[in-house]
Amino acid sequence: MNRPARLAAAVLTAAMAVLTTACGSEGGDSSSDAIKGAGSRDGKTSASPSASASQGGVRRPEITLSKEFQADFENWTNSDPKLQAILNDGREELRSKYAAIIEADPESEAVAFYNAEATQATARKWIRQFTDDDDTIIGKVRVFDPQVQLSDTGSGVLFYCVDERQASTRNRKTEKIVKTPDKPESLVQYRLRLDKSSAGVWRTTSLTTVPGACS
Repeated sequence: MNRPARLAAAVLTAAMAVLTTACGSEGGDSSSDAIKGAGSRDGKTSASPSASASQGGVRRPEITLSKEFQADFENWTNSDPKLQAILNDGREELRSKYAAIIEADPESEAVAFYNAEATQATARKWIRQFTDDDDTIIGKVRVFDPQVQLSDTGSGVLFYCVDERQASTRNRKTEKIVKTPDKPESLVQYRLRLDKSSAGVWRTTSLTTVPGACS
């Protein structure tokens, strides 16, 4: 699915140069492999994300993935309601991008809903890498090891891992399938900063990825 490492390793290469760090409060070290003191895995069961959600009176967009692509979010729960809200919106931000690829819709309203202006531009550029080549995604990804906390400035900080080794791209015209390499680089750590909007949505304002950080 990465083509060969496109879905994860090259997910937001351009973001590294234009976005601020996704780790911790201001002055934090983005090379850190974990959020100090964070622990979101209160339960051991996988959380099943709903296609639509209404939290805090905010109507969120419906996000539906095809039957040919599955995103499993493992242990995506936290006993703190504020941290759970960050987890929920961080999860839907990723699902919105997967759905946009599947629907061949780089201008997806759901992507805009969960991303601030800077990350919207980068997300749409990534989605177009697939849609311009008329590719979709199939198979399964495992999204695991979420670590979440609130920074001193009130921003949400979310780290999580994505294992893409069971996913592939498929060309809509030729039906050619390209599998994700079974390599450590196909396990990628995502590092997000999220800020709560006036409407009560935790929108992603910064995102970087570190291939191989979860191996």
